[in-house]
Amino acid sequence: MSFLNEMKVKGVELNVVTYNVILNGICRKASLHPEERFERTIRDAEKVFDEMRESGIEPDVTSFSIVLHVYSRAHKPQLVLDKLGLMKEKGICPNVVTYTSVIKCLCSCGRIEEAEDLIDEMVRNGVSPCAATYNCFFKEYRGRKDADKALKFFKKMKEDGLCEPTTHTYGVLIAMFLKADMIGVVKEIWNDMLESGVGPDLDSYTVLIHGLCERKKWREACQYFVEMIEKGFLPQKVTFETLYRGLIQSDMLRTWRRLKKKLDQESITFGSEFQNYHLKPYRR
Repeated sequence: MSFLNEMKVKGVELNVVTYNVILNGICRKASLHPEERFERTIRDAEKVFDEMRESGIEPDVTSFSIVLHVYSRAHKPQLVLDKLGLMKEKGICPNVVTYTSVIKCLCSCGRIEEAEDLIDEMVRNGVSPCAATYNCFFKEYRGRKDADKALKFFKKMKEDGLCEPTTHTYGVLIAMFLKADMIGVVKEIWNDMLESGVGPDLDSYTVLIHGLCERKKWREACQYFVEMIEKGFLPQKVTFETLYRGLIQSDMLRTWRRLKKKLDQESITFGSEFQNYHLKPYRR
């Protein structure tokens, strides 16, 4: 607040943008644990709100969204809902950032039904959810190991057509369905990602290949591994090693040799990075 006072003394005209920058500085990277730190951060933020009003400046949607993000990070669902209600009372329309912060908090606190109601409210109010909004639900379903509801929600997302999944969305879903041993669904999700044109990227391939290796589906893992390097993605060293060990253990040395030959052919694409990938001989 001393910074604000200094600006006033120097005759700098303060507006809502100035105050939001101050709020952001207080809230965004503040440590919220233990509880005392959270309470101190909120007290400092409320002082800025009070200062704004005393100066005749009303907080806007960005001001509220910054504070809501703090409540969400601290997993305070009731405070989040109360602040959202206060916004609406003041005639401030929440935007996608505001709603996503609230939904993230509700999902992470297990209040997923309330979060679903809120996404319906968003749409009614003309605010389109973004991929990050939907990802809150997918991460909660992953935590609950509820692959069926995740699939149902994904289909709803596609049918509603309000936004496209990102590579992160697909990555979360692929990892979840692999864990649930729903290989057919994994392939459907993968094909959908290909058709949408948003991926796959290095992370997508890594998740898929490691999941297939865990299920000893070596030939499919090799297929995606070759596809990956042909597209110019250098696999992580742990992916090399996982596939190498698995093929040797499964008496598929010939397959590994073919794979290694392919790698050597593509090595010029990766340059010096690939030269650092020295695989130690593995004995069963």
